[in-house]
Amino acid sequence: MEWEYTLEKLEVYQLSDTFSDEIWSIVGDWDHFTKDTVGKQLVRAADSISANIAEGYGRFYYNESKQFYFYARGSLQETKSWLSKCKRRRIVETGKCDLLIDQVEKILLKLNGFIKFVAKSVKHAPKTKG
Repeated sequence: MEWEYTLEKLEVYQLSDTFSDEIWSIVGDWDHFTKDTVGKQLVRAADSISANIAEGYGRFYYNESKQFYFYARGSLQETKSWLSKCKRRRIVETGKCDLLIDQVEKILLKLNGFIKFVAKSVKHAPKTKG
């Protein structure tokens, strides 16, 4: 059986995509002011995680891909920062924020592992003559 490597089968992508949908759902219930200030920023940061993984996955050269995976890491940190603000400002219940921050940490671990895997694969790939 031949393995198909597709973006949609990549666990870190699946986790981050589902996570951003959860953030979208939460922010959708907020009042206009909160949505317009914190909400838009939080949604953009969360959406940017899976979007950057997708863009990196679609690049041909590892160094290009790696840059987008690093952008995804930055978006994870930004999302975590916005969630901390939500917790402090009592926009989202403390327990829910803690669970969301735990999800961010899990995605970060998976993303770091993926970056290491790709780097190792590239270093050990056979050289082609050209």
